[in-house]
Amino acid sequence: MLAEQVCRSLAQKLVDAELGKQEIVKLTAEYPDLSVEDGYLIQEELIAIKKEQGHRVLALKMGLTSQAKMKQMNVHEPICGVIFDYMAIDNGMLPLSELIHPKVEAEIAFVLGEHIAGPGVTGAQVLAATEYVLPALEIIDSRYKNFEFTLPDVIADNTSSSRVFFGSRMKRPDELELDLVGVTLSINGQMKDLGAGAAVLGHPAHSVAMLANMLSRKGEKLRAGQVILSGGITGAHQLFAGDVVSARWDGLGGIDFAVKE
Repeated sequence: MLAEQVCRSLAQKLVDAELGKQEIVKLTAEYPDLSVEDGYLIQEELIAIKKEQGHRVLALKMGLTSQAKMKQMNVHEPICGVIFDYMAIDNGMLPLSELIHPKVEAEIAFVLGEHIAGPGVTGAQVLAATEYVLPALEIIDSRYKNFEFTLPDVIADNTSSSRVFFGSRMKRPDELELDLVGVTLSINGQMKDLGAGAAVLGHPAHSVAMLANMLSRKGEKLRAGQVILSGGITGAHQLFAGDVVSARWDGLGGIDFAVKE
C-alpha cells in the first residue's frame, strides 16, 4: 500500500487538475502497481482536501453498475465516490469552461428516510428505508487524458465526479417499479440513448444495497437524509458547447439543460 504522504500528493494532483481544467496522465503510468485499495486511500485524501477547501459532501454515488462495464473492467462489484455541494447545478446551464471533457448519463437518485447498515443489506431493505427517488443527470469528467484509466485510477479520481442536475419530481419507491422505469436521453433533439432501471444491477435498489455493504467493511453506514446516485441507466455521452440536453424518466418527469462556453 502507498504511504500516506504519497496518497496525499496524488490526491492533490487530481484536485489541481480539476481546478486547473488540465488533464493528466493516469496515475498508474507512474505507479503501475497501484491497487484498488490504494485508489480508495487516494480518494479519501481527495475528499479530505475538498473538505479543507470548505466543500461538503452532498451525495454518494455508484459507478460501473452495469454488468457490461464490470466485465470490461474485470471487477465483481461497482465502485463508489462522492458528489460535492459545488457540483449541483440548479440554473439549467452547464459551464464548459469549468470542465475538461464532460459526458452525461441518466440515473435514478435515492433519498433515504432511515439509516441502512450492512453487511447483508438487500434491495428490499433499501426500498423500505427510502423516503423518495428522483431523476438525476450526472456529468462525469475524468481528469485523465483521453478518459484513459485503470480501475485504481478512476477510484482515486473520485469516480470522475464532476457535476449533477437533479429533477424536481420526487416519488416514493413503492409508487414505481424502478427496474421498469424507462429513460430516454436526447442531445440537440436527437435520441442518443435509452434504457430502463434494470440496467443498474437488475434493479437500482441493488446498487444502493451494495453500497451499504461496501461501506460496512469500513465500519460505516448509509444515513437517513443521504442522497445516493445509483448508477447510469444510459451510457455516458460527450458534451460540447451549444448542446441542449433533454432526458425523460417514466413517472419521474424530465431534466433539460444547455451547455455554454
